[in-house]
Formats: sequence, C-alpha cells, structure tokens
Amino acid sequence: MLSVPGAVAGNGPDAPVAAHYGQPTAEQRALEAGTAVVDLSHRGVVTVSGPDRLTWLHVLTSQKLDRLAPGVSTETLFLDVQGRIEFDCHLVDDGETTWLTVEPGENAGLADWLQKMKFASRVEIADRTGEIAVVGSTAAVPGWDEREDITRWEDPWPRIGEGGFPYTDDPDPAQHPAADWSWNEYLVPVPLLEELAEPSSRTTPREGSALPEGWTLAGTMASEALRIAALRPRHGMDTDERTIPHEIDLVRTAVHLEKGCYKGQETIARVHNLGRPPRRLTFLQLDGSGHTLPAPGSDVIVRPESEAEAATARSVGTVTSVAQHHEMGPIALAILKRNTDPTAELLLRDGNAEDGWSFTAATQETVVSPQAGQVVGRQSGFLRKGAR
Repeated sequence: MLSVPGAVAGNGPDAPVAAHYGQPTAEQRALEAGTAVVDLSHRGVVTVSGPDRLTWLHVLTSQKLDRLAPGVSTETLFLDVQGRIEFDCHLVDDGETTWLTVEPGENAGLADWLQKMKFASRVEIADRTGEIAVVGSTAAVPGWDEREDITRWEDPWPRIGEGGFPYTDDPDPAQHPAADWSWNEYLVPVPLLEELAEPSSRTTPREGSALPEGWTLAGTMASEALRIAALRPRHGMDTDERTIPHEIDLVRTAVHLEKGCYKGQETIARVHNLGRPPRRLTFLQLDGSGHTLPAPGSDVIVRPESEAEAATARSVGTVTSVAQHHEMGPIALAILKRNTDPTAELLLRDGNAEDGWSFTAATQETVVSPQAGQVVGRQSGFLRKGAR
C-alpha cells in the first residue's frame, strides 16, 4: 500500500491498499474522467516466458492463445473439470513474456499449479508479485506506454472476443450499458509505484516518471464503483466455488467456444449448447434513503406482501459487490437463481435474527438473461435505466 497521508485502508480483498485518500467522490470523478490512477499492487503478477509459452497456455485455459499477437490484451480462465472458475487471468504478451495478473493472494497458487504442468514444455514460470505492481486507470497514462519497463493490459470488456458469445438480452455489444467502458492495468516496477506517493511527484512531475501533470491518486472505492456500474464481474467477489463462466457473462470475453480441448470444456459446451446456467448476474439499483450500504453476502429476496414475511422469505440470490456511485447512488451486483422474475421488486436482507434485520429495496436490471443458453431464443432490447 502506498504510504500517503490521509489514506484509508480498503476492506475485504482490497484491504492491503487504499480505499480512498480522503475525498472518495472527487477521486471517483477524476478516475472516470481519466485523470487518476489506482494502486492495485495487491493483485498478483505471474509471468510465463520461453518459446512454448503461448501454445502451452492455449492448451491449459479457456482462451485461444496460440497465435496471440504481442500487445493484444485478453482474458482467460483456468477451470476445474466441472467448468467452475479457479483463476481469472488478465493476460497480455509482450513478444517475449506472457503477463498474467490475478486477484490478491492467488498468484502463489497459480504459479505453483503452472509449475506442476510444465512437463517437457519449454516455459519458465515466475511469481513477480512484490517486484512488479499493478496500477489501474480508465485512460492511458501519458508517458507510461513509451517506457520499456512498463506493460499495459487493456480490458476487453464488454466487447465480444473471437469465439466468444454474449449472455445478455441484446447480443449487440454497441448496445451494452458499458459499451464505453475503458480500463487499463499498468504493470510497473515497484520503485515507480512508490514515487506516486511522493508529494513532489504529484505536483511537479518529473520526465518519464510518476504522475503526469493534472493526474491524482484514487482509491479502490472509486474503481469498484465504476466496475460495478460497468457490470464487470470480479473473480472472488462476484463468483464462488460453483461459478461457471456463463452465469456472469464471461463467455463474452474469456472463453473461445471453437478452440480445442481444455479442462472444463465439456461443461462449457454442454451448458452453452444444450442447457442454461443455473444462476445469473444482475445489476441492482438500491434505495438510497438509508445511511449504510448492505454488505456483500446479504440475501436477496422477492419483496413479499407484508414486512412480517421478509424475515423468513426464501432467498433467491446473494449480493456480491456493493458501492456508492457518484451519479447513480448506491448500486450492487448480485447472483440470482436463473428463474427469478426479472421484473420482480427485490429486497436485500442484511443482518441476522438475533441482532435484527435491515432491508434495502432494490430494482434489478438484467445482465445475464434468464433465457441465456441453448444458443437460440434470445430476447432483444437490453435497455438500461438512468445514467451510468
């Protein structure tokens, strides 16, 4: 975590870095405007080098990587034999090295598993976490792309990748609510990250280092709010041990449906061609009259006829990510049972029977369609209410 006066530590998986630096709303606006960067140095960084790196990763993951061109960013998944997500990797190759970033704490497990899968392949795996730091931004940071010691990953979301498929109502990516979403992960040497904390680097930029003039620091409260507004699922937050890619619309960006065998492919193909995912990601606009946000993990219930029924109503899903957006107010992502009525009014149930329940009204906007799957029969007209 950057040592910056006024920095407030994050929560959950983002606890190692700053949630904000004293002005969360202003930071979010600056980040959205493309004039701020976020310290994501807690993300894991793993590299694969050697002449077989891309063909080897191609065999192991859900994405077609054997002919990936240098500088082209993509997303790929390591799945178990049931098609459930084990690692969600942001991947870019620089012509000599393939860079993968993963959620905090997952780097050691990924590197260890890759080492076990080397066999006779001409590859070298290294865990670079602690040596290389991740810095996030919604726009290109001036001067950073010209540096040989910096690599940039550009988020493909929500474009439909080669061999991908959308699980939204409207398959046209131009109609996706986050069609204008832009996100970058810069892989920078840790000394450069440390320079960002120096007051001089934020007020009098030095050539080729630190922040350019007019740029500031933003915390993860800002990046999480923008991510949720973009309907962008995050592994470990919007997934659990049962999640398959179809449920969170990752067949769009992280799965190539026409490539050869890989672990979990049978489930991917079977659900896509013959079935429907059992759960679906949804976006929630929350009642903002309360003073606190519901916690991730809160139950989602269909609003009953009386308040007395709310405490015992059966859960239809779980809140996964929550944030305060600078324009939309409180927003969330949730995983719901597929057959939950997409027009139903919902309540978020937080707390417990002993200490008392709290309830937050929520309006759902479909992300993954209840009709998604079986390839045909999709509805049209995916519309989003309000500003993003």
